[in-house]
Amino acid sequence: MPQSSHPDLNKKAPPQASIGDVMRQYWISMRPIKWLYLVTVVAFIFGTLLSSVITPLYFRNFFDILASSTSPANSVPVLIRILVSILIINGVAVVFRRLGNYFDSYTSTQVAIDLRQRSFGYFIGHSFGFFSNNFTGSLVQRINRFARSFTNITDRLYYNIIPTLVRVVGILIVLSLTYPTLALVLGIWIIFLLSTSFLSARWKLKYSLLTAEADSRISASLSDAIGNHATIQLFNQKPFENERFGEVVKEHGRLWFARWNVDMVTDSIQAVLSVFIQFAVFYITLKYWGMGLATVGMFVLAQSYIISLNDDLWMASRIIRDIYESFADAKEAVDVMMLSHEIKDSSHAGKLSVSAGAIDIANVGFHFNENIGVLDGVSLNIKPGERIALIGPSGAGKSTLVKLILRLYDVEIGSIKIDGQNIKEVTQGSLRESVSFVPQDPILFHRSLKENIKYGKLDATDEEVIQAAKLAHCHEFITSFPYGYDTYVGERGVKLSGGERQRVAIARAILKNAPILILDEATSSLDSHSEILIQDALDVLMKGKTVMVIAHRLSTIRKMNRIVVLDHGKIIEEGSHDELLTKNGMYAHLWSLQSHGFLKESKE
Repeated sequence: MPQSSHPDLNKKAPPQASIGDVMRQYWISMRPIKWLYLVTVVAFIFGTLLSSVITPLYFRNFFDILASSTSPANSVPVLIRILVSILIINGVAVVFRRLGNYFDSYTSTQVAIDLRQRSFGYFIGHSFGFFSNNFTGSLVQRINRFARSFTNITDRLYYNIIPTLVRVVGILIVLSLTYPTLALVLGIWIIFLLSTSFLSARWKLKYSLLTAEADSRISASLSDAIGNHATIQLFNQKPFENERFGEVVKEHGRLWFARWNVDMVTDSIQAVLSVFIQFAVFYITLKYWGMGLATVGMFVLAQSYIISLNDDLWMASRIIRDIYESFADAKEAVDVMMLSHEIKDSSHAGKLSVSAGAIDIANVGFHFNENIGVLDGVSLNIKPGERIALIGPSGAGKSTLVKLILRLYDVEIGSIKIDGQNIKEVTQGSLRESVSFVPQDPILFHRSLKENIKYGKLDATDEEVIQAAKLAHCHEFITSFPYGYDTYVGERGVKLSGGERQRVAIARAILKNAPILILDEATSSLDSHSEILIQDALDVLMKGKTVMVIAHRLSTIRKMNRIVVLDHGKIIEEGSHDELLTKNGMYAHLWSLQSHGFLKESKE
């Protein structure tokens, strides 16, 4: 269930994918191997035609000879030839079906791989805001169900729909050539049965769509609760969370029950139609036999055809419903794939070239919605190699300004340029390659420590990784682990302390060695001793780079060239530490609080 942190992201209704939209996405993945699909379809057609339509005709002849023979000894060789023919025909049918199975396995695997990869590639290209508004578990489930929906549909196509169509058409052609009345009755029965199945599936579709959405809500609720299990335990809210999850599950169960009721009604109608057709076919065949127009073999043929069709058409409603449900599963993923990426490279975007690292922020404005303004006409010129500190109260716009520089959000008013190049006119990839960012709360991959550090430079050697780790002062704790750099850190890095995660993130930034460095409270989770060590590493890292630091602990920014104070989305002060102290403004007030205020309050 989407959770909106920024209401403007939901002000436009998201696109709703149709069955045609889902089919277009399937076709994109199928197109490179379309000829293999044709071979697969042909193989299943011939396999079904031989086994289900042609073979019963030989059995009809077999039983006609058996019933009318006056000389069993003379009839045996003929009957053996018929049995051999049946054996050969069924053998060829098996070969066709096995070919169909092989090509189905190959094509379905290739398409499922492509669907997962394309959907993941598109999902991951969405903006920071998109992922802020969607649960991770829900998105993961959409991608997985998208691929599974295709294999479900193709399985139904090859193993149910094609065989049923071949049997229906083949059987009606055979019967119309010999017993047209029987073919007519059978045709009417087929039309009634398929119409019932189709209408039932359409009736059930709305429940299928709602069930798919409810299923996503279950995954989202599970992901949210399990991901915050520590908070649940610490606040003793297990009963509340259990009840909250129960409401989601009950809604899902209510929809499932409605779907089952639709199935029950459909099955009842089909049962009545099946009883009717058994009686009607035997009644008509008996009439033909009474007129001398039907043989015993004809009864066998009719019974064989009826059993075959009854099994197929009894499943038709389930097959149609399964296909609709598969489309419903795929629809949620295609909805996201139809949603335009909020942050896009322009058609003429070039690669950012950073020669000096100057950043020019000119009259930048940004709003999350009409009522919440974050930045209002911010202008800031950062010289090459200059070290800038951003401070201010929570909600002043510091982190938002950084996100705009990284194009996690797009500037609405004004512009941001790096070395004279508007960041909206360069590729996002080249922009982010030029910036090393260390967040306040680094989140690591559930991979090894080596892989997490190498994320800053994928082709780095082991020696470079170790050197970066030493500079970030995390080599010491890494080598204390039994598996050293091959130690897995757990989901989101939970096996490490906050300070250890932060040092790994700094090592990653050191390894990346980008010309622009942004630190968002990069030492906030460190103890005093570790902070001193990291400050040494950061001094090395900052050399020759343009640096922007967001800080609340003002003691960490005294060495900055310039301190910029933001409040309510505007720059209200800027200057060096000493200059700002003389102004007796917000910075001086904050410095006083941190240097003396807390100690004074404790004494009082």
